[in-house]
Amino acid sequence: MAETFKIRIRNLRKEFRTKGRVVTAVDDVSIDIEPGSFFMIVGPSGCGKTSLLRMVAGLDAPTGGSIEIGHGGQERPENSMVFQGESIFPWMTVWDNAAYGLTLRGLPAAQIREVVGHYLDRTGLTKFSGAYPHQLSGGMKQRVSIARAFANDPEVLLMDEPFSALDEQNKTLLQEELLRIWEEHKKTVLFITHSVDEAVTLGDRIMVMTAHPGRTKAIIDVPFARPRSVLELRAQPEYGALVYRIWEQLREEVQLARDEAESVGVPS
Repeated sequence: MAETFKIRIRNLRKEFRTKGRVVTAVDDVSIDIEPGSFFMIVGPSGCGKTSLLRMVAGLDAPTGGSIEIGHGGQERPENSMVFQGESIFPWMTVWDNAAYGLTLRGLPAAQIREVVGHYLDRTGLTKFSGAYPHQLSGGMKQRVSIARAFANDPEVLLMDEPFSALDEQNKTLLQEELLRIWEEHKKTVLFITHSVDEAVTLGDRIMVMTAHPGRTKAIIDVPFARPRSVLELRAQPEYGALVYRIWEQLREEVQLARDEAESVGVPS
């Protein structure tokens, strides 16, 4: 694989068998994602976004096509994933959750202390290092997930709507923190979202997916310079124009998804 791409996906397809029939979730998706870039995927509910991410993560096998992930030549995991909702271990402290991947890899205790301490500091969790998840707010739990993912130093960071359950204020704060942490090491990020605003705020490029089955409808470059301030970016007229342009690409697909859901009696 050429060094100019961290993730190369070719003709990716995913089928599921359900109730005696074959359902295609993802169909003929081909994308290249550059090292150190923030690649966003938006699409209507049920379009196969999460199926695509799970295949990149190695959690599901493709029915067809290929996925290649370039390696930096270091002994580090291929990917770390931040899920939608709460995904940290409830029986572990904040510190132990953040250290989990490093501990599994058997790294020296001094190195674990240094790395975990750094990312807890960057996410504002140092004074909560001994707390358990039930003592944290939803936003703080997602900070732990982010600290754990970055601390593990993966080749690729995969994020599946990590902020979707948060209120708007916490979502904005966490977007700011994510951008600030990402600027340090420029991890390659593949990020799934329903929010066009979030896609434009965080992304370098945005893939718009069609309604089921999920195909590539458009790939749009985000022209805004980095580093970015979430609030300053959203005050720019060009920001609103790009959000509108992407929503125009997405509008028809969302309506198609709603129509399909209504035809089979599924709430959209």
